Amino acid sequence: MTEFQRFAIYHAPRDPGLAKAGAQWLGWDAVNGIASPHPTLDALPRPLAELTETPRKYGFHATIKAPFALAAGVTRDDLAAALAGLAQDVAPVDLAGLEVAALGNFLALRPVGDVTALQAMAARVVEGLEGLRAPLTPAQIAKRDPDGLSARQRDLLTRFGYPYVFEQYQMHMTLSGALGEADRATLLPIAQAYFTPHLTRPYPMDDLCLFGEARDGRFHLIHRYALTA
Repeated sequence: MTEFQRFAIYHAPRDPGLAKAGAQWLGWDAVNGIASPHPTLDALPRPLAELTETPRKYGFHATIKAPFALAAGVTRDDLAAALAGLAQDVAPVDLAGLEVAALGNFLALRPVGDVTALQAMAARVVEGLEGLRAPLTPAQIAKRDPDGLSARQRDLLTRFGYPYVFEQYQMHMTLSGALGEADRATLLPIAQAYFTPHLTRPYPMDDLCLFGEARDGRFHLIHRYALTA
């Protein structure tokens, strides 16, 4: 059994076309635990390997509960059992769709339409597993640049280990690291042309994915738990 230093609850696309497209875009296939060759694309501002270096290790995903270490006395089996039980009590969510868009200084797949049900689902997961999470260390809190957060976000960071939960949550599947304005403008239509053929409407989110961070920092899919409420 692979040893993991942190765990996360993610959404990872089940559709094989979108999953493969995302893995190749980032260069890491977290489902199979292997490097994935980048596609050959014209007119990139820089090599795709450079543009996607920051998000690569996490795999193609949307965060539901951000990476966390297990609390003292909690095992991986405890987490798996808790997540399996939670998934039985959470309903699937259908989004109107996804689109490639800028989010701050990076590109991501973002939901379109009403996200009320999505935010409620994510909040249930964050709260439902909170007792299994080890508190952040001062160094981990400092990495989140708390001085750059709002008062509400600092409170959420302290209480839940991540500042972007509940009403602050913005579902996204990261497609790049931080980009300058010119690189964003150049990459956006390329990413839109690449991903749009794989995007369904509506877009289903019908399971929760347990991911683990290996010692080399790369994340791997451990198991999918169907949402069955």
